[in-house]
Amino acid sequence: MSKPKKQPRPKAQPPKGFRDYFGEEVTARAEMLRKVTGVYHQYGFDALESSAVETVEALGKFLPDVDRPNEGVFAWQEDEDWLALRYDMTAPLARVYAQFRNDLPNPYRRYTMGPVWRNEKPGPGRFRQFYQCDADTVGTASMAADAEICAMLSDVFETLGLGGDYVVKINNRKVLNGAMEVAGLAGDDKVNERGIVLRAIDKLDRLGIEGVRQLLGEGRKDDSGDFTKGAGLAPEQAEVVIAFMQARRDTGAATVARLREVVTGSDVGTQGVDELEQIAALLDAGGYGADRVMLDPAVVRGLGYYTGPVYEAELTFETVDEKGRPRQFGSVAGGGRYDDLVKRFTGQEVPATGVSIGVDRLLAALHAKGRLGNAAQGPVIVTVMDRDRMADYQSMVAELRNAGLRAEVYLGNPKNFGNQLKYADKRASPVAVIEGGDEKASGVIQIKDLILGAELAQGATLEEYKDRPSQYEVPRGDLVAKVREILALYSQ
Repeated sequence: MSKPKKQPRPKAQPPKGFRDYFGEEVTARAEMLRKVTGVYHQYGFDALESSAVETVEALGKFLPDVDRPNEGVFAWQEDEDWLALRYDMTAPLARVYAQFRNDLPNPYRRYTMGPVWRNEKPGPGRFRQFYQCDADTVGTASMAADAEICAMLSDVFETLGLGGDYVVKINNRKVLNGAMEVAGLAGDDKVNERGIVLRAIDKLDRLGIEGVRQLLGEGRKDDSGDFTKGAGLAPEQAEVVIAFMQARRDTGAATVARLREVVTGSDVGTQGVDELEQIAALLDAGGYGADRVMLDPAVVRGLGYYTGPVYEAELTFETVDEKGRPRQFGSVAGGGRYDDLVKRFTGQEVPATGVSIGVDRLLAALHAKGRLGNAAQGPVIVTVMDRDRMADYQSMVAELRNAGLRAEVYLGNPKNFGNQLKYADKRASPVAVIEGGDEKASGVIQIKDLILGAELAQGATLEEYKDRPSQYEVPRGDLVAKVREILALYSQ
């Protein structure tokens, strides 16, 4: 009788497009989101935690085929229904508002955060699970709601310590539609040309105005010789689009005046300019100048599905790409007005506007700017010099915790003291507390500044730190005060 085939061990790795998040990253993200949602809460928005699973019918954008749903969602069949993991936070909001609209206040203002899932091909920096943090106002067509979202987004960046390193840009789908109409690009037979125009405008920062002009015309050949077919616009049509793109002026009022000239003759365009004028006036009244929030007709991302104002937040400081080339950090948040939110459920148009922050990108920006503070700092480690005195060490760690400090007792094998310090190093611990038998008898403890010790180990001279020893002997009663004093050196 043959032996049963031995089952291979499972591979210790996540599926493609997924990843694990460890302590430092999780802690930093949680601290950042605490600050972000604190601003949302301050503005009067309520928290909502909706289900991670929705029916495919409720999600609306994807439908099942014979065997499985189309690409885009992770879905499965249960009885007669198809269920799917949420792919964003907006579709669940539509379902929640339609279901509970008679019980919710109107307008309904909510914020939410959590993971979303996309059944897409993964790639470098592109994952199938990622975090979003959204804020939306449902049930009002007032431009004050859009102005408030932009002001709130600005305040988020200020709270995160990014003042002077960002700008929130605002455009309006109706103004773009008006410019297209004036340029002779309205109608169902011009869908392809409008798509090319949108993509061309989006490349303004990279190609410059002449590169965009070529894409609006016959096309453009890049440095490698590859040719991109253009929209085929006549010169006079292209000039209308370019005038729209270049309508930004130093003030909101001046930008509005120029846009009004560009869309003259278009009712929808004029309506869009009126909306931008209202938003600009409200932001100006709130003290949000063009250095923080500005009107910018060159913003086109999202204009394909937003129905009115659209906003994009960009970080303006320089970083380097994977090849070491200087680049602006770029967009970290976007949103706009989408007035078809609940219509699929109720048959009635419900106005709504909102914004979504790319959590991972914003976290990367804070890391690049050194704005994460001590969110990822490890705990104070109370070392164990004598197994029989574990109660003494537990008393110390309880004292530190009661004082609001993060602390733990070393729970590994204490025989080799060097291993305890190696453990503290892996935990990114700022301080180690040491009490051997001699210290116990003398009523003192040793407190080791591990951050400074690491700097000394990397080659700094003792002269540089002559006024700052890396280890202190203090009375046992000064434990909390001395630890706080050392931590304060690294909290700036």
